[in-house]
Formats: sequence, C-alpha cells, structure tokens
Amino acid sequence: MAFSYWYSRFSSSSRNIYRIIQSSSVHHFRNQSTYTVEALNSGGTKPVRSWSSSLIPLAIALSAGSIVFDIERNPSMCDAAVVDDYRGGTVGGKDSTNPIVKGSLKDVPQELIDELSTICGGNMTLDYDERYFHGKPQNSFHKAVNIPDIVVFPRSEDEVSKIVRSCNNHRVPIVPYGGATSIEGHTLSPHGGVCIDMSLMKNVKALHVEDMDVVVEPGIGWMELNEYLEPYGLFFPLDPGPGASIGGMCATRCSGTLAVRYGTMRDNVINLKVVLANGDVVKTGSRARKSAAGYDLTRLIIGSEGTLGVITEVTLRLQKIPQYSVVAMCNFPTIKDAADVAIATMLSGIQVSRVELLDEVQVKAINIANGKNLPEVPTLMFEFIGTEAYSREQTLMVQKIASEHNGSDFVFAEDPEAKKELWKIRKEALWACFAMEPGFEAMISDVCVPLSRLAELISRSKEELDASPLVCVVVAHAGDGNFHTLILFDPNNEEHKREAERLNHFMVHTALSMEGTCTGEHGVGTGKMKYLEKELGIEALRTMKRIKTVLDPNNIMNPGKLIPPHVCI
Repeated sequence: MAFSYWYSRFSSSSRNIYRIIQSSSVHHFRNQSTYTVEALNSGGTKPVRSWSSSLIPLAIALSAGSIVFDIERNPSMCDAAVVDDYRGGTVGGKDSTNPIVKGSLKDVPQELIDELSTICGGNMTLDYDERYFHGKPQNSFHKAVNIPDIVVFPRSEDEVSKIVRSCNNHRVPIVPYGGATSIEGHTLSPHGGVCIDMSLMKNVKALHVEDMDVVVEPGIGWMELNEYLEPYGLFFPLDPGPGASIGGMCATRCSGTLAVRYGTMRDNVINLKVVLANGDVVKTGSRARKSAAGYDLTRLIIGSEGTLGVITEVTLRLQKIPQYSVVAMCNFPTIKDAADVAIATMLSGIQVSRVELLDEVQVKAINIANGKNLPEVPTLMFEFIGTEAYSREQTLMVQKIASEHNGSDFVFAEDPEAKKELWKIRKEALWACFAMEPGFEAMISDVCVPLSRLAELISRSKEELDASPLVCVVVAHAGDGNFHTLILFDPNNEEHKREAERLNHFMVHTALSMEGTCTGEHGVGTGKMKYLEKELGIEALRTMKRIKTVLDPNNIMNPGKLIPPHVCI
C-alpha cells in the first residue's frame, strides 16, 4: 500500500514537473524558472541535469514535493507553510510579524492588456507612478514587494464584468480599490495583476424617499452621499474615516462612531450587486426591508474584502436626520472611570447615538495639532438625539451618572457649529497624533470586547502602553466595546517596530481572552490574518476557504487577504 501510494504520487509529480518546466517556455512567468529551481534545488543540485544521475534522491524529493507543485497549480487548495518556504515567505500566518507582504509575480500577457484596453478605452494606465500609488496604502504601514501591473477605471457594471472575466481567463489576480482609507493592507497587490479602481462609478442610481433607501454605485463616498441626501431630510448613518467609499465600507464591514445607535455596515445594507470571479453578475436580494428567502448572500459579501467578488451596486438603508441633538463632554481622573461611565450609560437604557472615549495623550495631541487648550485628562464625548426635550433629558441623566463616577467639567453644546467643531476634533484624531511625532507611522489596534469587559481591557492595555517608550494614544467607541490604540513608531527603527508589534499582540490576545475580537471594524486584510485561528478556530477558517475555492477556483480575487495562508482543505 505504501509503495503503491508513493509510486502514484511519484508518477503524478513527474508529469507535473514536466508540464511546469515545459510551460516555462510558453508562459510569461517572470520567476517561473526560479520557482522550479527553488522547489527542486533545496539540496543544491541542479534540477534537470541531475535527473539521470540521481534518480533515487530525486524520486524522494519529488514524493515529498509533489504537494507543493499541486498547490502551485491550484493555490486555492492550500497555502500551507511549506508553500511559504517555497515562495520565499509570506505574511499573515500564525505568529507572523512581517509587515512586508511577499508574493509570486507573473507577466501580464499582452493579449490581456489589449483586451482591457478595448474594454476601458482611455480609462486604463500602465504608468509606474500611478501603479505605485495604487499599490501602497495611504494610511497603513503594511507594504508589499510588488505593485499592480495595470490600473483600470471602469465606468459601469458591464465593464467590471468584462474586466474580471478577462482576468479570470488569463489567471491574472485582481484587487478592487475604493477610497484607499483602509489600514490593514486590503488594497496591496503582492502578486501584481490588475487593480480595479472604482472611483468613476459614483452615481446615485435611485432614491426612494418614502422607503428611506437609496441605490448607489460603489465609488461614491459616504460624505458625498450625505451631502446629496441632506435636502431630503435623510442621511446614511455610518461615518468611518473621511474619504471612505461605500464599496470599500461594504468590503470591510466597517462602522464608525454612530454604530452604537445604528449598527454596522451589515445592518445598513439591504442588497448588493456583485461581479463574481467568472464575470457573472449576482444580485443578493430584493429591496424589501426584511426577507427570509434563501441564503443571506448580502452578509456573505459584506466583510469579504474583495476575495469573493467586486461590488458594483449597493442598496442602503437610510435614516431621518434627527430633529435635535446635544453634544456633551466630561473629564475623568482615570481612563477606567471614563469607561465605567460609558458602560453605565448603556446599561441605563439611554439611547445615545455616540459615546467616544479619548485618553489624556490623545487630548494632548489634539491640543498640539489644533491649538486647543482642552484639559489633558481622559475624556468622554456623547451625542444625544431626538426632540429638544428628550435630548436635554438624556444629557442630564448622563451628567448624573458621570458625577457618580468622579466625572467633572461636564459641558454640552447645542449650537450646530459648536457641535460640528467637537466632532471634527474626534474625526481627525489620527492626524492629530502625527503632530506629536512627525515622520512616524502608526500601528493601529482595533480590538472589541463584550461591553462588560471594556473597562478591564482598557485599564490593562493602558498600563502596558504607559510603560512603553513609544507614544501611544487611546480612542474608543466606548458604547459598543471597541477601542483603538495608535502606536507611533519610527519605521526605520527596528526596536520601535518590535515594540509596536509587541503592544499590538498584547492587546489582541488580551481581547481574545475576554471573548473579544482582533478587529471590530477595520477588517482583516493582511494585518490581522495571524489572529484568526485563535479567534475563530480552524474549522471556521476551513469553511471560509471552501467558500472561497468554490466561488473563485483560480484564486484571482484579492489573493493573499483575509484567509490565513496556513489554512488547508
């Protein structure tokens, strides 16, 4: 049995190797010959010339290595650690600390370039600067060794479908690209390929005021959309970073400061249209506010980070612009006191729309960046909405809760400009931090825990952060247990990078020990893959891998993201 199994694998492997070596002369792989040498040459022998003189050692090597060649031909089957060695390393596996994402690279066939030119016309570029811009995230320290070979700018769903179908036919990877505000390496192109920039698809296709929903293309930004909706007395309630596009927000399952009241992206999307890897266009549901018809394909795509399809249309649930609102701020002697108030407020049943926590370092950064003179102590910010009487009543109730937890300097604003200025400070927190350490980069944590564990998590994290030589700030969506730490480090200082990674690991593993998550709203990308097995378990990851393999058998859809490379099926 053992011999017959070995012989069948040997025979299969020999045929595979013959095909690979033979194909190197007709396929346009830049490193194909390198891969063949590396896979066969681990002992320092030369692959082809050694066949006749060393058949037995070669047979043993082939038997052990045949899986690797099968994987290379069908990477959706497994991206195990053996393949990492074979390809020279990757990022995202268990215990990975490498922010540089490596990947294989093959030349894009001229035939595909011609096809894309026919599809897109002038909305396509091979310019290096443009490709480099699209290959480097704007707000992330994650980087890739490669950049996209081509950037295309489709104007319609039909163009997206044709682009994806052509790329699939040529086995060339694609990376969807939205507002480029993600911070976990979602838009990196480690395998080169085609970057599909959706910025030209930003139309509002239909607004149903009475149904309180809107149909949009994925390239429109949430801020642009709300400007369009304001005259109708409606708004879309999710507010991630400025510049985020609706398509990217769906892909990462984002939220923002209003999630405590309105939920996350998965709660505010009614249906989607998606181009699958073979070019087919799928609509995931009707426009009804609720449905029990079939699998929930909408929620499958939301948060899939471009690994299952390219979003081309989104139907969003809207809300009425609140009649009245009050914004309040309160100071605390410790960050635990502030977190306790956030928890007590939620337990009281008060329907706050925002509860944001800033530590004293973040407040200091705001003072430096914006010329403010705010007390540099832990601070909570609230927003209350409803009628004027109801909003004021909620404000007074929270003021009482704060006073019971050592709160002081409770102030509130009702003037529209004053309220806008307060929230502007919060939304620009990231940029304010860089004023403290110009030239540094930020490693940003995104842990989230059950609300009852938030105070403990922040307190334990804060002890570790304060003891670090690096500048670290804490901002939190305290109403739903989600908090971010911005760890500023010199990208040219290896000790800085190791310390930042250590702090990030500490907070993630502490959150996981409290039944929390490594990412509350930023998504996985390449940066969080290493934590998923501990959080979700290997069977959940294998299930994801099976879904990915069925929908994208050629593994062209944003490869190397979301699913850790060590997961096999």
